[in-house]
Amino acid sequence: MSMIAAFYGGKSILITGATGFLGKVLMEKLFRTSPDLKVIYILVRPKAGQTLQQRVFQILNSKLFEKVKEVCPNVHEKIRAIYADLSQNDFAISKEDMQELLSCTNIIFHCAATVRFDDTLRHAVQLNVTATRQLLLMASQMPKLEAFIHISTAYSNCNLKHIDEVIYPCPVEPKKIIDSLEWLDDAIIEEIAPKLIRDWPNIYTYTKALGEMVVQQESRNLNIAIIRPSIVGATWQEPFPGWVDNINGPNGLIIAAGKGFLRALKATPKAVADLIPVDTVVNLMLAVGWYTAVHRPKSTLVYHSTSGNLNPCNWHKMGVQVLATFEKIPLERAFRRPYANFTSNNFTSQYWNAVSHRAPAIIYDCYLRLTGRKPRMTKVMNQILRTASMLEYFINRSWEWSTYNTEMLMSELSPEDQRVFNFDVRQLNWLEYIENYVLGVKKYLLKEDMAGIPEAKQHLKRLRNIHYLFNTALFLIVWRLLIARSQMARNVWFFIVSFCYKFLSYFRASSTLKV
Repeated sequence: MSMIAAFYGGKSILITGATGFLGKVLMEKLFRTSPDLKVIYILVRPKAGQTLQQRVFQILNSKLFEKVKEVCPNVHEKIRAIYADLSQNDFAISKEDMQELLSCTNIIFHCAATVRFDDTLRHAVQLNVTATRQLLLMASQMPKLEAFIHISTAYSNCNLKHIDEVIYPCPVEPKKIIDSLEWLDDAIIEEIAPKLIRDWPNIYTYTKALGEMVVQQESRNLNIAIIRPSIVGATWQEPFPGWVDNINGPNGLIIAAGKGFLRALKATPKAVADLIPVDTVVNLMLAVGWYTAVHRPKSTLVYHSTSGNLNPCNWHKMGVQVLATFEKIPLERAFRRPYANFTSNNFTSQYWNAVSHRAPAIIYDCYLRLTGRKPRMTKVMNQILRTASMLEYFINRSWEWSTYNTEMLMSELSPEDQRVFNFDVRQLNWLEYIENYVLGVKKYLLKEDMAGIPEAKQHLKRLRNIHYLFNTALFLIVWRLLIARSQMARNVWFFIVSFCYKFLSYFRASSTLKV
């Protein structure tokens, strides 16, 4: 029997960020493996036109929870949605709800965060730093609390090349930043933000590093652990392969490439694409929760959930498999196709990259107008290029993450727990995973019929032809301008034409002699 599954039986669990991608998969796994758990508290902010109960119903009614309903038919009774706003003091939780949380909670999984790379410093600090601090204060008042699991990111210290499973200090104390934001106006905050984040690439990674410092400083006597996943992708095995429900991270690029909108991307082909399946992260989270509560380590342990050091896959290999899956051709042929280098660093000029993508989009929009349809390609392409620009830092670099604590935990699990809560990424077959990932994007995210693949291939062919046609025309125009303005270009052109004429003449003469 699984010790981890048995541990969560009868427990009251608080999950922040439960309506997000990671939070949903975490809830699904908990209910499926420990259906006799007592309750899962989720902090929810109602959306426009939806009550808390309607949001919970929407989550449980998704494809993700189909297996859960078989093993836990009363799952809706075990979710307790509590109104909360993480940007407010005490999360704006009512006194009655707060009292219930403080008196009943056994385990906390803190998954909530803003993952926007271009978020404002004020908002990111509020959600990733201040909210963590407030949750730790709540946790210190929970007499039944056994473990507090904080979800960070492997890129919280991406300003370093080699990253160990330790908490690194930041140049500025989190408390000083929190206090400063209370009296500074937005204009000043945005002006000083670049100076604060220094060599971090964006606000997200910087504030997650601050959040880790807060965990270290405010932990008091709590049993705390930190998990740092890298790029969280679609499910690998559980509850079924390829499930994904958002366009964050690489998902948007997969859609853009698969639809033919993105033909080239400035990246380092051999850089490691440190993708980690979401179910692998969840399995590690549940194992860490069990280990932290049962073994009570003397210090806060950090666990890396990464793939690059144990089972690396580079961006070139991933890109080829993505497009091969969309076009449904054998992989060995895919590496010989023109798009095999769509992730290579061929387009070193940002100007050329932008023109070669936006101009075909404008042409396609003209085609849509002529056929009486709404033009949309230029807007879509602008969004894609913006996303690609924000990801450029991460797809041009590789990092080394140590995994001593993660491997230690793996050795502590029984064979049954290693099977049920598998987070050993060395067993991952990348080609199979990426194919399931792409098909999952098409099926679960885009909600497209798999029978439509032949039509999709024709769509890809049309966009590819437009792309090639535009690039050819642009080359001829540039070359013509060079010939008109440069004597050297005219000399080169004359040499090429003369050489081709002589070669054809020689070929014709040889053919005549043979006859």
